[in-house]
Formats: sequence, C-alpha cells, structure tokens
Amino acid sequence: MTTRAIIEPVPEGTERPRWSVMIPAYNCAAFLGETLRSVLAQAPGPERMQIEVVDDASTDHVKTVVEDVGKGRVDYFRQERNVGQVANFATCLQQSRGEIVHLLHGDDTVFPGFYDALDQGFGSDPGIGAAFCRWQTIDERGKVTAVAEAERETAGPLHDALARLASEQRIVTPSIAVRRSAYERLGGFDPRLDCAEDWEMWVRIAARFRVWYEPRLLASYRQHSSSTTAAHFRDASELRHTLSAIRLFKPLLPRERAQDITRSARRAYARTALGNAREFARKHDAAAMRAHLAMALRFQPSAPTLRDALRILLGLDR
Repeated sequence: MTTRAIIEPVPEGTERPRWSVMIPAYNCAAFLGETLRSVLAQAPGPERMQIEVVDDASTDHVKTVVEDVGKGRVDYFRQERNVGQVANFATCLQQSRGEIVHLLHGDDTVFPGFYDALDQGFGSDPGIGAAFCRWQTIDERGKVTAVAEAERETAGPLHDALARLASEQRIVTPSIAVRRSAYERLGGFDPRLDCAEDWEMWVRIAARFRVWYEPRLLASYRQHSSSTTAAHFRDASELRHTLSAIRLFKPLLPRERAQDITRSARRAYARTALGNAREFARKHDAAAMRAHLAMALRFQPSAPTLRDALRILLGLDR
C-alpha cells in the first residue's frame, strides 16, 4: 500500500447516524472493556450513533470483550489478516456510516460529555471539518502522566489552526472527531508513515477546513509498553516518521510562512530528541541515546544542537 486510501461516500439510501465511533483494535483486550464502557455510558441509540470495533486480526480475546461489554450494541469486524495500523484506520473510515467519525483506539477513553461538546462545534458552522478537546495521557494502570495545555479558554474555532497544528503535534487521536465528508475529500491516513500519520492528517484537514476546539478535558490517551508508539520509540523510528510528516505537509502551508512554521516544528522535535537522549543516557542505554542524538541533528543541524548532543554523549549533561 503506497497511496492514501480513497474513502468512498456512503451509498445512497443507507441510513446515516450522526456519529460513527470506530474503534481500531489490536491485542488490546485488557483495556478494550474500559474503552467501550466510556462510549456506551454516553451513547444515544444506534440510529444516532454507530459503534464498531475493527479488529486487526488480534490474537487475544477482543471479540469476547465486544460481546461481553457491548451486549449487541457494538458491531464487530475482523480483518482476515493483520494489515497494520494505517490500513486498519482506512477500514474504519470505509466502514463508517455517520456524518461525524471518531477514531478511538481500543485502549483509550473519553469522558462524559465528549460527544455532546464536539457536536456543538460541528453544529455551529458547516465549515468546521474537525473538532478536538483538551486531553491527558495515562499509563497502563490508568495513572495520569500528563495533561495537555489548553489551546484557548473558551470553546470555539482554533485561531490560525494550520500554523498551530503544523508547528507541533497538539492532538491525540481519541481527542478529535472529523466530518466523514472531509475524509472523503482528503483520503485516508498516509501509509508512508508508520508513526505521525495522525499528525499529518490533522494538518491536512486544517489546510482545507476550520477546526473547533473544546477546552474541557474529555479524552485520555493511553501509553504503554505494547502500544504502536512505544514499539517505535527506543530506536527513534517514531521521530524519523515525524520528520517525514513535516516534509509531507510542508507544501500545504502558506508559501510565505512555510519555512518559519517547519523550522519551528523541527526545532521543537530536536529538543524532544535531545530530551529523550538524556533519559536514555541516565538509563545507560547507549544505543537508544545515540539514535535520538542522531535524530536531534537531523531535525536541527546547528552548532547549539551539536554542542548539546556532545555534552550528552560525553556524560556532561545528565
């Protein structure tokens, strides 16, 4: 798969709910029940909300959890073979029937009021292509590890959304919903990115549509050792895809600002790479430290970055 999936319009005559909550799942049975309960606790009837788990050929008991927790309210679709995250996202989008699509990983959660709050954003203006809320990260045990800063104090359209979203990843997937018509126009997630495919998508959307922001904390993104992000972290492949995403979306930015915006993004992720390298140095993981130092220099090949990298490499900055 080398091109973005084409998301076909919903066939004429199909009954369309307002929402499609599409839950991509892979070996997440331990967390999926919590995910489903967080949706079901605020879900209207099936005429208003489609809820479907799209299982990427898991080897654990995802289907059993859907049956036990969903009790017939949650649909289940299983891939014939493991297709990977981006292709599974495409299946989620193609299976969706609603006007608004919420992709919710099978280990993430939303809080009461999420769907009502974002629905108000979409209802305020037909030009709103996506709406997102403030979010937090949690660990395997559900402990809060970080809370995103508020983008604005009150709910409303995000000012200068394209530049803000392109300067750094500010959205996690469970916190955002998108009009299906936007996906139909823009296509699916980019298969050239095993990580940062979500960031590139949000920037692509912001380049064509207005984006709404809800400052209430209404979504949780789970980080754990078996997640896709964690699998790409140690060897810095996550950051390599981040750099690729910046290159892919640069042509979407205003020509007169593109250089400044992408320079800001590269500077931000150079700092991230250096911070990661320091942590790996403290853990005496030399291979991971060097991988992240190399990425820092790829993001920002400057004298200050080189100086900081050398200090970490020589053990002078821990």
